[in-house]
Amino acid sequence: MLGELILKPGKERSLLRRHPWVYDTAVARVAGQPAQGATVAVRAADGRWLAWAAYAPGATLRARCWSFVETDTIDAAWIGARVRAAVARRLPLRAESDALRLVYGEADCLPGFIADRYGNQLVVQLQSSGAQAWREALLDALVQASGCANVYERSDSATRQREGLAAASGVARGAEPAARIEVQEHGLRMAVDVRGGHKTGFYIDQRDNRRLVRALAGAAAERQGRAPTALNCFCYTGGFSLAAAAGGAQRVLSIDSSAEALALAADNAARNGQTGVHEWRQADVFQALRQLRDGEERFDLIVLDPPKFAASHHHVERAARAYKDITLNALRLLAPGGDLLTFSCSGAIGVELFQKIVAGAVVDAGVDCQMLARLAAGADHPLLMTHPEGEYLKGLLLRRLA
Repeated sequence: MLGELILKPGKERSLLRRHPWVYDTAVARVAGQPAQGATVAVRAADGRWLAWAAYAPGATLRARCWSFVETDTIDAAWIGARVRAAVARRLPLRAESDALRLVYGEADCLPGFIADRYGNQLVVQLQSSGAQAWREALLDALVQASGCANVYERSDSATRQREGLAAASGVARGAEPAARIEVQEHGLRMAVDVRGGHKTGFYIDQRDNRRLVRALAGAAAERQGRAPTALNCFCYTGGFSLAAAAGGAQRVLSIDSSAEALALAADNAARNGQTGVHEWRQADVFQALRQLRDGEERFDLIVLDPPKFAASHHHVERAARAYKDITLNALRLLAPGGDLLTFSCSGAIGVELFQKIVAGAVVDAGVDCQMLARLAAGADHPLLMTHPEGEYLKGLLLRRLA
């Protein structure tokens, strides 16, 4: 007999809306002795079946739902079908790039399983007890569906630790990955470090927004009758910088605190023949923005893509101050008619709160700005409508009025 989670009265409402998470505070008792990652039946207080879920004893997020169909059997065949469907949904995107997210956890009804493709190299993250329990089935299905034999595991996130799972990194299938794997995105060539880079090696989620920056640089050149200048803060390996230069920017200043990231960014620029355009500066972005402001610098295009400032809701107030600080100083550097793209990847900062923070920075900067667009992750990072927590990346495109 499978184990069962019996919920407290009233706690079934979120599952009836097909929300995939069950918190420890919602559980009245556990029937049986399910192991970590085991499939359990989730039942309402009155005994009604609600979902099949993966059990995580001791974790705040006590279970993640696999299915809301009682006749489903959670086995290797079921897992494989979900993986194949997720990979198939991304096939149209391969014309844009060979760096794609193939599986996105809850959004693809495979909670806690992340799979990215870089050329012929796969990189996975198993962030939940359920994904760990079905590790071999997930990897087998992924290799079969993608046609890629090489899989590297990067299960080293804090999410995994909160599930009581030890960090794990290394070759999961096939051969050791190269130190640098080259991918293409909208015609640009970029090297990725899948073993030590951020996330799984690259910010795949910003693909559409990098294309937007390229278009904005080109539009600015036409509008102004001259090549624009650009500033990319928290530039990492230079994705937005390359896009601005490809769009026609005459000067791109890129700032990051990591010398290693900047070295790879400079290498990426060289791969694309972008010479005489880029300036790479190792610095603290908060301080650098103030120095540029005091030096009365001006830029036609600015990108702010900082790391996660709020790891949880406990850090929201501090994060809000940080987002406002960098946005305020960027606005003071933005030339009239210029464009600012400002982002937050903190899941604890919602879209409305982020827009409110940015609006406050506009007011304090004493400038007039239009919001031209709300920005988000690409189509390979879809949002499951019953799981709004999956919307972590949000951004705004602002234009300063002349």
